[in-house]
Amino acid sequence: MTTHMINDPFGGPRICFIGDSFVQGLGDPEFRGWVGRVLQAAAPGATAFNLGVRRDSSADVLNRCWAEVEARTRPGADNRLVISVGANDAMAQDDAMTWSAEPAPGTAPTQGAVQQDDRPTRGSAPRVAHDRTLANLAALLDGARGRGIGVLVVGPPPVVCGGAEHLARLLRLAPALAALCAGAGVPFIDVTRALAEDPVWVAEAGAADGAHPGAGGYGRLAELVLGGGFGDWIRSEPGRV
Repeated sequence: MTTHMINDPFGGPRICFIGDSFVQGLGDPEFRGWVGRVLQAAAPGATAFNLGVRRDSSADVLNRCWAEVEARTRPGADNRLVISVGANDAMAQDDAMTWSAEPAPGTAPTQGAVQQDDRPTRGSAPRVAHDRTLANLAALLDGARGRGIGVLVVGPPPVVCGGAEHLARLLRLAPALAALCAGAGVPFIDVTRALAEDPVWVAEAGAADGAHPGAGGYGRLAELVLGGGFGDWIRSEPGRV
């Protein structure tokens, strides 16, 4: 029996994107989010896996990361990992979004739809402390290095309804994440301030659930990721951490 080889248009890197609902692309009516737009522009031949989970903090991502990522990597492949955490970490304990677990009777859940308890209330202490977020990311980077997986980190987008307190936490966290990545030789793309000052991101999130933008906002985030060096990273030497 003769085996016929076919041209594989998806013979590029295997990329896992892990993080929260911004990674998931929640609220985008086109269902592409920033991840889909970045892949379309810079890595159309990649085999990509979106591992974004709504409301996940850095601790949640660390707990599930390797079971999910290892199931999607292959020995000898150009295995990559994009991490984006911190937005949920910085939400106050009493300010964190409590998304409705079930739709109302007789209705179906709709991506980006505002449920009755989607709006937060004020609080003080963050869900994950600043230093713990840094420790969680450091553990993720160490785990990737030990597995020979190339890593890129995207900073946390702002949650508009989190207000000034949440933004202040993120503006303190983002440079600390960048410094951690620099020390580990990992590229970091800062998006926090640019999105907080972007009128499309702010308007779309405010018109939806207070956190997640629509197509325009995710398009802006994708532009920041592409402009921040994603293309250079994906073309870099495989397995570089």
